[in-house]
Amino acid sequence: MPDTAPAAPAARAPFEGYRTEVGGDWIDYNGHLNDAGYAVLLSAANEVLLAHLGLSEDYRVATGRALYTVESHIRYLAEARHGDDIEAASLLAGADAKRLRLQTLLRRGDGTAIATGEYVYLHVDPAAGGVTAMPAQRWAAVSALLSAHRGCPPLHAERGR
Repeated sequence: MPDTAPAAPAARAPFEGYRTEVGGDWIDYNGHLNDAGYAVLLSAANEVLLAHLGLSEDYRVATGRALYTVESHIRYLAEARHGDDIEAASLLAGADAKRLRLQTLLRRGDGTAIATGEYVYLHVDPAAGGVTAMPAQRWAAVSALLSAHRGCPPLHAERGR
């Protein structure tokens, strides 16, 4: 199926399209966001960036291809509690036509960094039997964002406590 999604516009700063509130299902017996909750929030934030690039669920439905997570690293920096507002900033730290490397920073509404995540995604085409290059238009969107993010400092925060 042809790739008809328009190229995503380039950002001049880390991508900031994700905001949410910490739900009660993610709270542990200490009253804080549990470790899996941080992973859920980071994954959801990354999915918003992938949708911005035209590489999310709609892309998989249209083409059968998708990005698969093959590596992740989470740093837990500060606590979050039920009802806290959370926002994310994501940086495309590296990419080629077959893979993306994202850095994502989660902050509470008061600006406190609560976690960072680093992720590696591979572009997979099951019909072709594995990892393949993205179509030219998707790579153009990724490349444009990569160029825009090249001057941004890494999204590494010091421990919040």
